[in-house]
Amino acid sequence: MISMYDRSLNKLLDRILVLIKWLIPYTVAFILVLVLTGCVESAVSEDIPIIQTKIPSPTAPIAVASLAETSPPEVMQKLRAVLEVHQPQVKILSPQDQEIIPDDAIAIKLQVNDFPLFQDPQWRLGPHLNLILDNQPYTSIYDLHQPLVIPNLSPGTHTLRVFAVYPWNESYKNEGAYAQITFHLFTKTDENNPNPQVPLLTYNSPQDSFGAEPILLDYYLTNAPLHEVAPDNPDDNFSNWRIRITINGESFITDRWRPIYLKGFKTGKNWVKLEFLDNQGKPVKNAFNNTVRIINYQPDGKDTLSQIIRQELTFEQVRGIADQKYAIEPITTPKVPEVVPTPTVVPEVKKPLVTQPKIKDKPTPKPEIPELLPDQLEEFTKVEQPKVEPEIERSPEVETSPTESPQPESSLKVEPSLKYHP
Repeated sequence: MISMYDRSLNKLLDRILVLIKWLIPYTVAFILVLVLTGCVESAVSEDIPIIQTKIPSPTAPIAVASLAETSPPEVMQKLRAVLEVHQPQVKILSPQDQEIIPDDAIAIKLQVNDFPLFQDPQWRLGPHLNLILDNQPYTSIYDLHQPLVIPNLSPGTHTLRVFAVYPWNESYKNEGAYAQITFHLFTKTDENNPNPQVPLLTYNSPQDSFGAEPILLDYYLTNAPLHEVAPDNPDDNFSNWRIRITINGESFITDRWRPIYLKGFKTGKNWVKLEFLDNQGKPVKNAFNNTVRIINYQPDGKDTLSQIIRQELTFEQVRGIADQKYAIEPITTPKVPEVVPTPTVVPEVKKPLVTQPKIKDKPTPKPEIPELLPDQLEEFTKVEQPKVEPEIERSPEVETSPTESPQPESSLKVEPSLKYHP
């Protein structure tokens, strides 16, 4: 017989089994909820860095990353603070969007508000505009009063893009700082004609040559929603866009629209490629969404930008590239007064002025020859006539007495050294 104890134990076991069978589904569901919640939290809390783990590029194999992101130089940050108070508003006045021009040249006219355009005469830098025709390298514009004409264009469709940039070519990203038009020469074509309903990537920097690191990597986005305000729509292919950056075969991605400063470029030529990716990581096809540039990096550059990056120039020295009214006051050191010895004054001994008496020329008196008899005349010719010396002082005039009768002057003039012969 089965004892009462055994029967009680069996009943307890049956109840435990029923309870376990009832709890198993809920336990499994609870465990699944915990697992899924942890996955979701890890996915949400994952902060996508500026430079992520490398992904394979369509044209380059995976390689060890040699690039590193760094902060911009301190001098550049101070200069940026001076200029970021502006909200540039850029417009293209001519050509007009979708205008058909019956010529192979265009004259471009731009308008800019709330943005100073100038180039510092000493450092050759300043806030300016970058103008891009189709997908060619940009042209820097510092003065809107200078005529801007692009000649010898191929017939067909072309696109102009222009945007405001800092002196070191970092683009302003406020609304209105970018303008774009598409025009046609003689007729419309399919090339250089971006789709306005699809995100557009504009390559900005790096370009040309650099003489110091870090090097700015910068781009402009159009029609790409910000991730913070992107709608949660499964049919939206661009809400979770990415930019794939490939430098010398090494690729990384970023989802943030802001400038990136990189170190690790090799000396000489480097190539940089930018691609716009959709939510699935696939390239988005549009006119300029895949761009490659070649830059030349030569360390120890002597240009102004290289010196700013290396912190060889102070903020006070180069502030003029951000503030046109700023002028560097020369550093003046107090002058030590020079001790000038007092010269010994030697009194000048003046010699008495000796005045020579003026000798006045006096007329030589004419000798009076009295009338002589022939016998007296002969005696007179034998006697030498005395020499008449010039007198220094004037002799007093001899007044003739009234009793004496004046003798007529002889018309014959006898020189003292001559003898008279009858």
